[in-house]
Amino acid sequence: MGRIFEKRKHTMFKRWDRMAKAFTRVGKEIAIAVRGGGPNPDHNPALRRAIQNARACNMPKDKVENAIAKAAGDGADDYQELVYEGYAPHGIALLIETATDNPTRTVANIRNHFKKCDGSIGSSGSVSFMFDKMGVFKVSPDGLNGHDPDELQLDLMDHGLEEWTTDEDEDGNEVIEIRCAFNDFGSLQAALEERGIEPASSQSEWRPQNTTELGDEQIEEVLKLVDRLEQDDDVQNVFHTLA
Repeated sequence: MGRIFEKRKHTMFKRWDRMAKAFTRVGKEIAIAVRGGGPNPDHNPALRRAIQNARACNMPKDKVENAIAKAAGDGADDYQELVYEGYAPHGIALLIETATDNPTRTVANIRNHFKKCDGSIGSSGSVSFMFDKMGVFKVSPDGLNGHDPDELQLDLMDHGLEEWTTDEDEDGNEVIEIRCAFNDFGSLQAALEERGIEPASSQSEWRPQNTTELGDEQIEEVLKLVDRLEQDDDVQNVFHTLA
């Protein structure tokens, strides 16, 4: 009985850690969006996306409002968006997106994570050519606002749609993933809004052009580094070429 309790407690703590990390990430998205385009989401597409992402991770409304107010006030944190590149063990390429108010601290931490896990940090451009930057919108099937999926796909191709797939989220609910080249992100976002379709979340994503398969022990070594990076407060997202 005690073992079951400990397992449940561990699972609960992991869920809280994941939620806290998601809130931190979205809070930085909001701050960057407000600083770049102001606190009014009606006139700031980046802020609208950040608010959507806040809803997707169940961030309370008052926390979202506080984050916007804080970002719009005097003395708000000035986050820089920086991308780091390198290799995990066994030649797996990594791209790490960060948002930081102290780049010196961030790069030191990133270097340390690579060193501790037998990886190697690289220079700008050392692995990014192995990835394509995509825009990704996640939409609930109920959120299509009455549009026929087949007709909508054809319609959105004129606005940059490249891929339309159906998947499941962490809770097992069906979700539609709509993808485009990152250069078409704004065009596709505007097209969805014009059709009354509000994505559950939207973001950029680095998709590997090719992936590498490894054995179980090698996978664990790679994921140890990925997990360390994802736990870093300055890290927003980690992308890799592991199959």
